[in-house]
Amino acid sequence: MGTASFLMRARGLLRIRNQLVRECLAELLSTFMLILITLSGSAQKVTSFETKGNILTSYLAGALAVMVGIYTAGGVSGAHMNPAFSFAMCLMEQFPWWKFPIFVVVQTLGSFVSAGAVYILYYGMGEQHWAREPHGGAGMASFMDMLCLCSADAIWHYSNGTLTVSGPRETASIFATYPADYVSIANGFLDQVIGTGVLMVGVMGIMDTRNKGVPKGLEPVVVALLVLSIEFSMGSNCGCPLNPARDIGPRLFTYVAGWGPEVFRWVEGRG
Repeated sequence: MGTASFLMRARGLLRIRNQLVRECLAELLSTFMLILITLSGSAQKVTSFETKGNILTSYLAGALAVMVGIYTAGGVSGAHMNPAFSFAMCLMEQFPWWKFPIFVVVQTLGSFVSAGAVYILYYGMGEQHWAREPHGGAGMASFMDMLCLCSADAIWHYSNGTLTVSGPRETASIFATYPADYVSIANGFLDQVIGTGVLMVGVMGIMDTRNKGVPKGLEPVVVALLVLSIEFSMGSNCGCPLNPARDIGPRLFTYVAGWGPEVFRWVEGRG
């Protein structure tokens, strides 16, 4: 009885009553789940030399991640997870404009944090890494190894210890998307406008009650199939990000994590 009473009191103290705070935390969590699964799918494909994943598994991970994100927070914040979708909702007068910049910041933060989680998961913090980097923290590396919080230094092994944005062993594309060598800036911009537009129109059509309805509770599955269809058909030019937060957050992380300012530069023949 005493334990139940304590748990009830603790639940009351921890309960967040401010609706905006609840929505922001839900949006943060859903975006975190989306980007964590998406980037992990890419990292597994790249660092295993495509022996434990390929372009199909990477696309599937990204699409299913959308489904997981919507199921995670759809009932609280709407699980926008995408500034472009929040903007579209504002234009449709289904979302207040004053919340738009708040959601953009939260979505970008969620993407940044999830990129850090993937970095820890696939880059590792083992002794091999710390021995070559000027961190002066071999003791911390041993502690992380003991806790099994690091992998077998997959990114370090794949890249031969060099974090690069271009070249045959580049790893920056695990986190952010980069255009193919033949894509110009104008074509890349048009590619993203069309791809994101198709996504917005498709989602709005799924949400419109005047259209043929999706069975209740299966909306996230249908949205995931929509994302998968766009990835299959429009992914070759720019990697199909379709989401400013999905690109900006992880790109900022790679900038501070060691890839440097080149992550913000367009370089012809980058690959």
